[in-house]
Amino acid sequence: MIQMKHLFNMPVEVEMPLQMVGATPIGERRIAKVTGGSFAGPELKGTILPGGGDWLLLRADGVLQLDVRVTLKTDDDALIYMTYRGFRHGPAAVMERLNKGEAVDASEYYFRVAPFFETGAEKYDWLNRIVTVGTGQRLATGPVYDVYQIL
Repeated sequence: MIQMKHLFNMPVEVEMPLQMVGATPIGERRIAKVTGGSFAGPELKGTILPGGGDWLLLRADGVLQLDVRVTLKTDDDALIYMTYRGFRHGPAAVMERLNKGEAVDASEYYFRVAPFFETGAEKYDWLNRIVTVGTGQRLATGPVYDVYQIL
């Protein structure tokens, strides 16, 4: 049986409006500029540095595909490069409410990510060799994730 432990909660701040690249051969491309945020858990906490982004792809089947890169700065000044891919989708009526900016309970749609980490900080070297998964929720201010380490 796979076991997990909570690694951190991470609200992400995103600049609006998104950059709309438009329809491409593989879907509608949107780019979200990450302007900040924070992360906090039992073993690490800190801020998300400005300058990251999410290269979103809205596929023909209605699935929003995430491709995110951000830099985390811990409260003790270590830098951690975090990437994650994931999917967000749900019933058409629920996704329409989300797109209008309405508050929608996270249980009404699927929002999952698979983060990976890179760091040269000795204290956080263990992040370089773990597998993590996360759940997401879309709020008006941006997404909020709960990230879990697979044990």
